[in-house]
Amino acid sequence: LSQIVSAEDNPTLPALTFRFWVIGIGLAIFGSVLSEIYFWKPQGTTVSSLFQLIVSYVLGSAMHRMIPSTGFWRHLNPGPFNIKEHTCITIMASTASLTASSIGIIATLDLFYGINLHPVSAIFQTFASQLIGYGFAGVLRNLLVWPTHALYPNQLPVISLLQSMHFGGLLNRRKMKYFWIVFTAIFCWEIVPTWMFPLLTAVSAICVIDNGRSSFVRNLFGAGSSNEGLGLLSFAFDWTLITQAYPLFWPLQTQVSAWVGLSFCYILMMVTYYKDVFQGYSRGLPFMSSSLFTGNGSTYNQTSILDAQYQLDTQKYTVVGPPYMTTTFAVSQLAGYASMGAAFSHVVLWHWKELWAAFRGFNFLKTGQEFDDVHFQKMKVYQEVPQWWYCVLFGVSLALAIGTAYADVNLLPWWSIIMFTAIAFIVAVVLSFIYAVTGFQLCTCSVLVQIIAAYIHPQQPIRNMYAKLYGYNTGYQTLYMVADLKLGQYAKIPPRSTFVAQLSGAIIGAIFNYILYRSIVGAHREDLQNPIGTRLWSGWNAQQINSAAITWGALARELYSPGKIYFQLPLGHLYGFLAPFPLYFMHRLYPSQRIWSYLNMPVILTYVGWLPYSVNGAWWPGLVIGLASQWWARTRRPKWYTTYNYLTSAALDGGSSIIYFILNFAVFGAGGNIISFPYWWGNPDPGISSVGAH
Repeated sequence: LSQIVSAEDNPTLPALTFRFWVIGIGLAIFGSVLSEIYFWKPQGTTVSSLFQLIVSYVLGSAMHRMIPSTGFWRHLNPGPFNIKEHTCITIMASTASLTASSIGIIATLDLFYGINLHPVSAIFQTFASQLIGYGFAGVLRNLLVWPTHALYPNQLPVISLLQSMHFGGLLNRRKMKYFWIVFTAIFCWEIVPTWMFPLLTAVSAICVIDNGRSSFVRNLFGAGSSNEGLGLLSFAFDWTLITQAYPLFWPLQTQVSAWVGLSFCYILMMVTYYKDVFQGYSRGLPFMSSSLFTGNGSTYNQTSILDAQYQLDTQKYTVVGPPYMTTTFAVSQLAGYASMGAAFSHVVLWHWKELWAAFRGFNFLKTGQEFDDVHFQKMKVYQEVPQWWYCVLFGVSLALAIGTAYADVNLLPWWSIIMFTAIAFIVAVVLSFIYAVTGFQLCTCSVLVQIIAAYIHPQQPIRNMYAKLYGYNTGYQTLYMVADLKLGQYAKIPPRSTFVAQLSGAIIGAIFNYILYRSIVGAHREDLQNPIGTRLWSGWNAQQINSAAITWGALARELYSPGKIYFQLPLGHLYGFLAPFPLYFMHRLYPSQRIWSYLNMPVILTYVGWLPYSVNGAWWPGLVIGLASQWWARTRRPKWYTTYNYLTSAALDGGSSIIYFILNFAVFGAGGNIISFPYWWGNPDPGISSVGAH
């Protein structure tokens, strides 16, 4: 780590400058708008913080050159654009660029229930859910930010690029020249697979040979369109997809566990579908979809089984009948539940010492502790943010959450919000610890919360959604907040400046997420309600939220009780909880056999259920690039690896993110008009979903 992240610091550099506020607010608005657009895209892309980092560097350097630096102007231009203000801008913008979970729920109410919350209520509700997670992040710094074990591999490309941009020397000049070459190359290339030649999204030689004759081949090898297939041996040539495999910065150990899980996923999904597990095949349901269906394969209308208070009407349900999930979606849910159960036991078994050190005597609430970490030691020259700041922020946010729950529809009683917020704190510890150590984001804990909510608020889907918001999403928000706090430590940002940057970003993001949601849903409602979606717009995120709310919120007893069709799904938590124990016991029995400690069971189980969503062309090129980077380059070319590997990741993510944003507004319809590239065999009519499909 010391070869990748420098401990160099200059405490005299200002952080919250005029440039920070101008560029930070601008990029925060920009990022929140872009993230909301991506939320409604079939590819599941997110806004790269590297993209914002690059843009802010260009703008900050330009402001330094253009604004005078003498007299009054020195307050606006205090010197060269520096790493502290640059990092604060990146943190502010990246915080705003996280699509607020509450907006997804608000959109689901709009699309599938016909409920429109008042704008003020919706925005303050979003503030509350975001900032509760920030309160958690602050009080968990002793465990998740300051110690050396909190590595955050996902932040290494960011800090590598920041230090290359701002620290002098011949090597850094060479690194920046290399960065701009790679950046320009991917910027130009991404126009080809995203607009001119979209079949390069996922190229499958087997699909070409089959020419659309076999649905089996399409289900297993197809990957070019939303919900087309599992993508076995399909290779994407679009970096915006490949980067979702994180091949350049995930540790090889994490990637190997993911590859193991994907191998099982291909087998499990095909076998269960064609063996008619969960009746998906015999009822004619699609191979892949996260929507709910009736017994004859048509889309399930959940409003037809709810009464005026949006609770289950048993008489209507008797007439309509139960909803059915596609087989692949149900199996994916089972694997996801198992990964969450495994996360709890994995963290306790393998990291008990760290947990005990943090929570013994409520150490996590105390400031002034010592950690043998060079970056932590360097930060002692700055005033720390006291824990009571975070506690006050948490209290105010919780009060807002309770108040907005009674503003429109009666969403949740006050005691339920408090109870699920306490659950979210436990979720935050587990998920953030795994992310800090491995770089892996485990996102399957929500259903455990929804199971609890199903018993506390039976037959009430809307309350189930909000229980998930406060019992899971607020905890998951913590994961990103602590990662940015770690970035602040790596870059030696005064902690109070980081506090301001994160708080400002969360507020700006909530406002503009809401504005864009209203615009997109208003313009593309039918596409977003469609279970399959289109190449340009898809409501699969909202459909997942709705499917979980109906199956767990309204119909938990009807679908998951003993003897019912989906009884096995919630048991996945138990199966997963037990799964890490064999690896742990084998490691204790045979400590010299590294494989037992090398494999990460939560990661494996997550990827066992990963593929039945959206577009699946990333994983095979990710395998090749991951081996080249994290094995070959790291072991055979260590000097190149430490100097250029993370910089390469930053350049590829930055260049592809910027051109993807431009294309979204220029030709993909985010600006109001769609400009299609002329149809040819590499850009077939949208009615053709795959290579050779009919």
